[in-house]
Amino acid sequence: MTSSIHKMTKLTTKFALSKQSTYTLNNGLKIPIAGYGVYLIPKEKTKDLVYQALVAGYRHVDSAIAYHNQKQAAEGIAKFLQDFPDKAKREDIFFTTKINENAQGYQGTKKAIEDIAKDVKSSIGYVDLVLIHWPFSTKETRLGTYKALQEFVLNPENPTLEIKSIGVSNYGVKHLEELFNWEEYKVKPVVDQVELHPWLPRVDLREYLSKHNILLEAYSPLTRGEKFNDPELVSLSKKYNISPGQILLKWGYLQGFIVLAKTATPSRIKENLDALPDAGTEDLELNEEIVKTLHKPDSKGVHTWGGRDPTLWDRNDSSKAWNE
Repeated sequence: MTSSIHKMTKLTTKFALSKQSTYTLNNGLKIPIAGYGVYLIPKEKTKDLVYQALVAGYRHVDSAIAYHNQKQAAEGIAKFLQDFPDKAKREDIFFTTKINENAQGYQGTKKAIEDIAKDVKSSIGYVDLVLIHWPFSTKETRLGTYKALQEFVLNPENPTLEIKSIGVSNYGVKHLEELFNWEEYKVKPVVDQVELHPWLPRVDLREYLSKHNILLEAYSPLTRGEKFNDPELVSLSKKYNISPGQILLKWGYLQGFIVLAKTATPSRIKENLDALPDAGTEDLELNEEIVKTLHKPDSKGVHTWGGRDPTLWDRNDSSKAWNE
């Protein structure tokens, strides 16, 4: 398995990646590979920062009910589209939100979507992707949540809100198999959004999702800065004169991930996006060295959730317990 993943990462370096690159989801829709995440961004700053991210070139914004800023994120998108009608239309911007466990279950999810609609419908009309934020609930609750989400996707004329795609976040193989074996399963998740970086490459999960044609989205690709002093990373940074953060983001793109970079610092918005080159200017030598140097297939370093891995959640009750 290690060798097959290594072959896959080497293959990705042969494909030109750019700020304009997209992947095709399993439902046929396009998703920009570079996403701007708004986790922990204060709501009073979110509208302006999302606007700045779109001006810089991002076309993908990732929010959540639990972030308490999805309304402001949608308003930032709407302002950009109003100010720059020649640069982008609504269909060019990909907007994601997520449903946390307090709003899950069949009825809870329907109510949550009503709340999402109140926050974003007047600004951006529809939502491109809704995720189950994490699996911290019972099997019944998880599947009830998915049942409600399926109904919205299967009925795009639903007067509450049009949802183009659905997916999951922090799901491991166990949670995905639970979903796939469910007798009411009808709509395939388009992505699984999990923590991903060289110290948490999730080889097994990647192979499993690849077989099911589900893309991976990488959150916390910068390890919250905790690995910026890693000797191998510092050496690459000095040799190629780019920041450690840009190298980690580039690593994620080279693995074939959709990469979500979060920052509340305006100057870093462009720096993060510049991890991707403009079309036709990819540095293949740099790519090969990043893939080779940061190849750590057996590493399991979790930098979120207090060091616990939510994809290992393995108890069918509502208490938080991980199978460690």
